[in-house]
Amino acid sequence: MTLRAAALVVLLLVAGFPSGPAASTTLLVTEATRRGAYVFQAAGCLGCHTDVKNKGSPLAGGRALKTPFGTFHAPNITPDREFGIGTWTEEDLTRALRQGVAPNGQSYYPAFPYTSFAGMTDADIADLWAYLRIVEPVAEPSREHLLAFPFNLRTLTGIWRALYFAPGEFDAGPTPENAAGEAESWRRGAYLVRVLGHCGECHTPRGVLGAVDNGLMLGGNPAGPDGGPVPNITPQPGSGIGDWSREDIVTYLQMGMDPAGDFAGGAMAEVVENTTSRLTPDDRQAIALYLSTLPPVERKIVRQPR
Repeated sequence: MTLRAAALVVLLLVAGFPSGPAASTTLLVTEATRRGAYVFQAAGCLGCHTDVKNKGSPLAGGRALKTPFGTFHAPNITPDREFGIGTWTEEDLTRALRQGVAPNGQSYYPAFPYTSFAGMTDADIADLWAYLRIVEPVAEPSREHLLAFPFNLRTLTGIWRALYFAPGEFDAGPTPENAAGEAESWRRGAYLVRVLGHCGECHTPRGVLGAVDNGLMLGGNPAGPDGGPVPNITPQPGSGIGDWSREDIVTYLQMGMDPAGDFAGGAMAEVVENTTSRLTPDDRQAIALYLSTLPPVERKIVRQPR
């Protein structure tokens, strides 16, 4: 299946299939898989688990993520029984997302953003599981990570987890005064930004051991994915998006154009294409509301010329 075909499947699942038993029987389309396709999009699974640069099969893994610790490769998450997650159970997926632990008991490296996905709801995980069961299996082995010593010693992830990871139910916190009357939308925006969209994983700087700096949450990252800078998206005028209106944010999420008329590039262009442009208008509004109410962070991130 080509990447274009996979995208078409996702669109069909969200938009609804033509009536008739062939589509629902062949692809096992249910309300759960439709909802799961939406969770899949909101979580950005396609972009991370597909090696687009090398024309890899959708969700067959292989995409490289270069970091100061070495290069991580996203795994195959198709339902292939040998190389993918075809032998997993829903409980295995839940444990991976919420605890960062594989079915064999091995801890995942935090390059996999389980630290954000840990807050996913039971319903979203169940729906995502339903969707992942119907994607086309690809018999392609996952590539090994290429990490420098001592980061190649996976046993050290236990120390990292003890220092930086606290699993638990997501709590958006109290609704701020500047979101009065829009509490439900604000909480939805918090969930999309902090959990499903895991925006902080890229837009927040990291410490020497790779943990996000919660004191500068969404304040920009000079060394984001593949070493490139990622901008400040707090409502700080000048250095952040404090000069943007909510509708400016919505427009950017929908089509990748900022108030100056510039368009998103690099990894963010993929996020817009595969994720934010496919969200519902209400969800884009919720994200815009949430971002506009965050505490501003004074932190200038210099963009690289495109």
